[in-house]
Amino acid sequence: MTKFGSDLAIARRKRGLTVLSVAERMGVSKNTYLRAEKGDPGVGLGVYAMALFVLGFGDPLRSLIDVSRDDLGLLLDEERLPKRVRMKKARVHSERAAVRKAI
Repeated sequence: MTKFGSDLAIARRKRGLTVLSVAERMGVSKNTYLRAEKGDPGVGLGVYAMALFVLGFGDPLRSLIDVSRDDLGLLLDEERLPKRVRMKKARVHSERAAVRKAI
């Protein structure tokens, strides 16, 4: 978190913004924003997300745990797929009857 906070401070300074102006845009106190720049783990995730947005990074947390990019999760889903699919007897009987009627 310390590196993340340091990166926030660098990004803010590169943009020529003061701590107070960023804090006001975020709707938090100057002290809260300074704690975020120090990487304080007690600062809420929403504060970090808003800081990223105010500094022009968009909404990177939205895709942080994107299920379509979760390679391990996709592999686990694939492993859970059944090897073969069988219809239940009652369903097989009703589907065969429907096919006979159609012919």
